[in-house]
Amino acid sequence: QVQLVESGGGLVQPGGSLRLSCAASGRIFSINAMAWYRQAPGKQRELVAVITSGGNTNYAGSVKGRFTISRDNAQNTVYLQMNSLKPEDTAVYYCNAVIRTYDSRTAYNYWGQGTQVTVSS
Repeated sequence: QVQLVESGGGLVQPGGSLRLSCAASGRIFSINAMAWYRQAPGKQRELVAVITSGGNTNYAGSVKGRFTISRDNAQNTVYLQMNSLKPEDTAVYYCNAVIRTYDSRTAYNYWGQGTQVTVSS
């Protein structure tokens, strides 16, 4: 069984910063890509940033230059540093990871429970 546990969300003023963390636990053999998605009320879930096991990154155009995704492979953790936050960044942020466990030869997609980020004055 694999769990992804997010932390670090909250309320922040426009222009402020937050750092999200997501730790994967369980019988993990390997983790491929890790990513952050977000879903605002009434909108579809969208990809925010992704990082491969080798450290290559890609960002949504709306966050490029403001957000930074990173990972600690030894700790099975992915981070999202969010700077210069805007009200339109308000959403539930979800961690996602493609994980192979010791019990399977196939890697599967796993999701965290989500953490609320609210940007408001």
